Amino acid sequence: MSEDPGLPQQVREYLLGLQQRIVDGLQALDGGAFVTDRWTRPPGERLQGEGVSRLIEGGALFERGGCNFSHVTGPQLPPSATQHRPELAGAPFEAMGVSLVLHPRNPHVPTVHLNVRMLAATPDGGDVVAWFGGGMDLTPYYPHEEDAAHFHATCRNALDPLGADLYPRFKRWCDEYFFLKHRQEPRGIGGVFFDDFAEGGADRGFALMRATGDAFLPAYAPIVERRRGMAYGERERDFQAYRRGRYVEFNLVWDRGTLFGLQSGGRTESILMSMPPQAAWRYDWRPEPGSPEARLYDDFLRPRQWAEPGAPAP
Repeated sequence: MSEDPGLPQQVREYLLGLQQRIVDGLQALDGGAFVTDRWTRPPGERLQGEGVSRLIEGGALFERGGCNFSHVTGPQLPPSATQHRPELAGAPFEAMGVSLVLHPRNPHVPTVHLNVRMLAATPDGGDVVAWFGGGMDLTPYYPHEEDAAHFHATCRNALDPLGADLYPRFKRWCDEYFFLKHRQEPRGIGGVFFDDFAEGGADRGFALMRATGDAFLPAYAPIVERRRGMAYGERERDFQAYRRGRYVEFNLVWDRGTLFGLQSGGRTESILMSMPPQAAWRYDWRPEPGSPEARLYDDFLRPRQWAEPGAPAP
């Protein structure tokens, strides 16, 4: 299908504006400043392009976090991008997006991830083919049902104007995607996730990207404000580090975005921005029965219709 030749510029402008809006909101929450790291990939390298990485480390609220913009071109789509589109294997491509991961210091404030992106390929002798992906998901360390309900309801309300079927479909996709198959456990309580989206043309895909990106701060900031003052000690920090280990495992073993970046020769510092500052592993560890840590596993990390008022536990 042929796409509007001005679409990439429109998407780029939106993404840069989204990055700035989100960083402004996060700086207001933390009180500290994000540093800016601008980078370029010169001609002659495997990937060409540029990006803007916005990072915070050692903040009062965010122990580590980043909100990155990248816009790259390459001569050949990597395998991770063509597994569902084999007809585009080997085609030159253009990719741009904003990716965010925040690891708060307080274990009662959940880790959060956001990604919105566009990928466009030009098969030999053909028209430009563009598709979109993205989503956001929440990874709590201690269970707070009010937070999960708010996060999911915000996602649902953002997507409903584009189709009442989108939230249920993308929520289920998120539950299935952010799942550690080797441990048979979810990474968190999900949110929404979509990939390779081209239904209804590029305008609808772009609208879906904007709806997702614009909903991030309304979905996350109220949770931060609600939990940031809660007391915690060494036990909670220790469990947080243990659960962060699961986050590392997912990103390095299963995440398609990480694989795409590494396989295509992307910038390693930006790709691995999602790693937490500290993580821990223990051999065959089990939480104490009846503890808050056990409740996270037994009651909370199970797919549930969070956006529905009074959603019953599974």
